[in-house]
Amino acid sequence: MITIYHNPRCRKSREGLQILEDSGKEFEVRKYLEDVPTEEELRQILKYLNIPAEKLVRKNESIWKEKYKTQELSEDEVIHAMLLYPKLIERPIVIKDKKAVIGRPPKIIEKLLS
Repeated sequence: MITIYHNPRCRKSREGLQILEDSGKEFEVRKYLEDVPTEEELRQILKYLNIPAEKLVRKNESIWKEKYKTQELSEDEVIHAMLLYPKLIERPIVIKDKKAVIGRPPKIIEKLLS
């Protein structure tokens, strides 16, 4: 199963969704701002991406700048920040067969699908 963690208000996320629609493959859309991943799901996503939590954070978001930018955060603290403020999670994330990509640029998604 293919899953896209999607924010409809984000242009890159919409472009990623379009790539999935054009692929003709079945996929699930997870609007992660409304349906926030659990801690376990977020840790699994990080494992599939093979990156530390901080690499999944949108550091230009005002909430990051105001609350976290100047702090030294542990992996757990970064994960908890993303769970508390899902807007901090980079997007779109596409998962297929225990592999994942952050669709920036969206063309990266095509490689995951092939």
